[in-house]
Amino acid sequence: MNKNKDFYVRLSLLADLILIALLILTGTNWFLAIVAVEAALWLVRCYWINRVLLLFIGKRLLHMIPIVLSVVAIGFFLIQLAPGDIFTQMTLNPNLKPETVDRYRAAFGLDKEWYVQFFRYIWNALHLDFGFSINYKAPVFEMVSQRAGNTLTLAITTIILAWGLSIPAGIYSATHQYKIGDQLITVFAFIGLALPSFFAAFLLIFLVSSTGSWLPIGGMWSVDVDQMNIFQKAVDLGRHMIIPVFVLASRNMASLTRIMRANMLEIMSQQYITTARAKGLAEKTVVYKHALRNAINPMITIFGYQFGYILGGSALVEAVTAWPGLGSLMLQGIMSQDLYLVVGSLVYSVALLVIGNLIADILLGIVDPRVRIS
Repeated sequence: MNKNKDFYVRLSLLADLILIALLILTGTNWFLAIVAVEAALWLVRCYWINRVLLLFIGKRLLHMIPIVLSVVAIGFFLIQLAPGDIFTQMTLNPNLKPETVDRYRAAFGLDKEWYVQFFRYIWNALHLDFGFSINYKAPVFEMVSQRAGNTLTLAITTIILAWGLSIPAGIYSATHQYKIGDQLITVFAFIGLALPSFFAAFLLIFLVSSTGSWLPIGGMWSVDVDQMNIFQKAVDLGRHMIIPVFVLASRNMASLTRIMRANMLEIMSQQYITTARAKGLAEKTVVYKHALRNAINPMITIFGYQFGYILGGSALVEAVTAWPGLGSLMLQGIMSQDLYLVVGSLVYSVALLVIGNLIADILLGIVDPRVRIS
């Protein structure tokens, strides 16, 4: 039976590679298509690997529905609190009659109460109509899906860099408490926590531009990107990501390092760590096999909130560095009171936050055998 499961899992991995290659070749919205296909295939894998895990994921996905609905309702309500709407500026145009502006407003349903707009939006969303951006004159779903890949590229790179450096730094700081290395890491952490992300981005842009512009200070691609091959495009993308990723990762590293240090110090003072040392175990074995496994559990719980934290912090950083991501798109939508653009971005952000927490719960069940998914 286990051999059959292994065969089916390997077969699904082969299907992954084939589908990803086909979706990339199709071009349009390939990123969103890959996410949808991968989500479906992993649900199928869970059926073969662990049906209890599949039931747990199904319950969490069902719980996501009222959360998303609540956020959309709050979004409609809060935008209505602001005076005017996206058509208000049109009334300043003397060539447009007030009746014409009212007709535009009625065509988009903005003349109704917020709860009427909310239920109308939900009904249209069930028919895969997520609204139309009046400011950009394009469907919201198309715009959000285009920007989603850019923001996720930034977010995933930031998480990998921040976690890959903060966990070793926290372990080193805890095992060398009050020594020069611990003091330097503590100073770096406090600086990272004290500097706002957008201000740090301004400082880096000023530093790079005043020393010869050896790095791109804005955008995602160079102007001649169409003339590059795949390797050159990857290098060009990496160079453009250095400033926004460094700014976002440094702030995340600062908080994660302090948390990891505190967790390790608490675990290292436990009785079973003293017992392990008394048995003559090597210090590396005590730290990495016994202490780290318990100190990492709170970090995994925090992982679920990292997507939402990075999305919230990336909006201003994307605006400063001209990164064409979802955060800057949402910020522009809020400033122009583009209702459907803001709500569409909110739906995507909340879905990412819930999925991030779901991944954290699954990882916690895998890492800690005391936690059982049920």
